[in-house]
Amino acid sequence: MKIVLITGVSGSGKSLALNVLEDAGYYCVDNLPSRFLPELAVYLGTQNYTRLAVAIDARSGGSLAELPPIIGGLRRFGHDVRVLFLNATTQTLVQRFSETRRRHPLSVTGDDILSATGSLVEAIEKEREMLSSVTELGHQIDTSNLRASALRRWIREFVQHDQTGLTLMFESFGFKHGVPLDADLVFDVRSLPNPYYDVQLRPLTGRDQPVIDFLSAIPEVDEMINDIGAYLQKWLPSYMRDNRSYLTVAIGCTGGQHRSVFISETLGARFRNEAAVLVRHRELAPAETP
Repeated sequence: MKIVLITGVSGSGKSLALNVLEDAGYYCVDNLPSRFLPELAVYLGTQNYTRLAVAIDARSGGSLAELPPIIGGLRRFGHDVRVLFLNATTQTLVQRFSETRRRHPLSVTGDDILSATGSLVEAIEKEREMLSSVTELGHQIDTSNLRASALRRWIREFVQHDQTGLTLMFESFGFKHGVPLDADLVFDVRSLPNPYYDVQLRPLTGRDQPVIDFLSAIPEVDEMINDIGAYLQKWLPSYMRDNRSYLTVAIGCTGGQHRSVFISETLGARFRNEAAVLVRHRELAPAETP
């Protein structure tokens, strides 16, 4: 059975993820205590289900600590288990709860979420602490700056991706929008010449040929790519031995439109023979279609 476990902080998009998987033909269960997961998998197996998606969050309480060995047991029985951890900045979560006027599951004070910001922040931080044992179990997505359409597409990529061993994720971003929370490694390429200052290149992205030609002609850009590539080439075997499922390499420039996009695409192409590779562009995602 293909099993996708969705976890993460409240307000980060777990309900949306569950809806995407339901549309993709998964049998979906929300807020299941992790200790019941093996029993559910056995039962659904007898009913000839082949896809299961389960949302597990801080409401499961102490059973969260049981999740790592449970995942290991499911995998030993031959199930394809993937874990998706959704995250967002505290500022973003406060804004989302305020806009929807919903209470945080761990919030115990205040009927009006707008007047209980203090208790809301405390609830968010408490939830992060409770989830600390499962944060590194699988693939992380920072939803802080993502539109729903982009998150849906990224989730579909996650479940459709044929994962064998470690998946190397290159993610471009703009520093002016913050460093992605899901980054394992961060490289700053803001010191390189910026196509933004060319009025003809400004509206384009690092995937457009004129920008590619501009950056490819600059020796410093090539040196930066080679240096980052050499670092990854040296340490990638170590990350693989660490039994990681995903390694997210974040490449950042000022706006996340030109340099970081070009370098992420270039590195992705370079490492496709070394590992399974995915390439994402955080600042371009909001403009992309579902």
